[in-house]
Amino acid sequence: MMKKVLIFALLCFIVCGVHADDSTYARKIVDTLTSAAYWGRGYTKNGMSKAADFLQRQFKTIGLRPLNGEEYTQSFAFPVNTFPGKMKVKLNGKRLYAGKDFIVSPDSKGTKAKGRLTATDSIHFFDTSKKIEVILANKLTWSVAHKESNQTTIIIDKNRVRRIPGKIKTDIQNELVSDFTAANVCGFVKGTEQPDSIIFITAHYDHLGGMGNNVFFPGANDNASGVSLLLTLANYYAAHPQKYSIGFICFAAEEAGLIGSRYFVENPLVSLDKIRFVVNLDLLGTGEKGITVVNATEYPEAFTALQNINNSQKLVPEIKSRGKAANSDHYWFSEAGVPAFFMYTMGGPTAYHDVFDVSHALPMNSINSMSELIKGFVGYLNK
Repeated sequence: MMKKVLIFALLCFIVCGVHADDSTYARKIVDTLTSAAYWGRGYTKNGMSKAADFLQRQFKTIGLRPLNGEEYTQSFAFPVNTFPGKMKVKLNGKRLYAGKDFIVSPDSKGTKAKGRLTATDSIHFFDTSKKIEVILANKLTWSVAHKESNQTTIIIDKNRVRRIPGKIKTDIQNELVSDFTAANVCGFVKGTEQPDSIIFITAHYDHLGGMGNNVFFPGANDNASGVSLLLTLANYYAAHPQKYSIGFICFAAEEAGLIGSRYFVENPLVSLDKIRFVVNLDLLGTGEKGITVVNATEYPEAFTALQNINNSQKLVPEIKSRGKAANSDHYWFSEAGVPAFFMYTMGGPTAYHDVFDVSHALPMNSINSMSELIKGFVGYLNK
């Protein structure tokens, strides 16, 4: 009896050790991608390109084969408005801090001016002659724009200012880049029986980048977390090839409007009719309340299989069904007739598209269970 107990304990230790290693590895990936060296994986300080280089090194170290001939990358270009320089705002003589007190609308033009704001209502203020607009908001949420407007719009956290806007002083620099170059990073593990058919696991690696010289948006949950799980799975499948090939794509420019995934679908590196399924991972850093699956109602048989796997292994608290939505990189695949799920976790920290989406605030408490759930689902797809 004692021997059986010891064997069971040893097996538990081995399994827990593997899970701990997965979680530790994933955390290191999130810590790396959210560091200042990658500057929000965006459009200034070469952040997105540095992140792409990092991912190529990871793919090569793991042992993935390049999907694009001898290249791991698939490059494309698009216009984007950037803020590489000064980002200074004073309101009624008080300095405001970028990211915490204010953000600029991503389509803003640069301006160096002194003005006086006139209220149009309780939250909108203008200096028409200087083409400066101020908006008071409850939360500062940034994004990406492809064009430059004819004015500067400054969004201020109304909880961090005492006085209604009056005098304003700005020194903001922008640069509209007409042909910003980005790259999807693509690799695969060759299937053992039917290598021409492929299951893709995808996640976007880009985020919003930086706003000025001193502020960047780390993007821990969105989507360093998804990339960390993708790389965790890539390590596993490199060591455990499946019947079908398993592909891995880290998309660029998701935050700019799903540009990278759209480019891939319109210029596929494998024939779309050879793709058996796409599992897209985005916002995977929490999980206290389970996960949601977008496109669940579009592919009910596959969703039922996913639920059955979870019910049998008790991996996540709940799997919620959601319908079709153009909210991540799965969208262009399913629009082209390729079955695709988008999975994201629920609960935990709510930081999103702001400077507070940082690694140390992210619990990463579902990485192991999500890894097992996806392995089970890929096993179902390999039958």
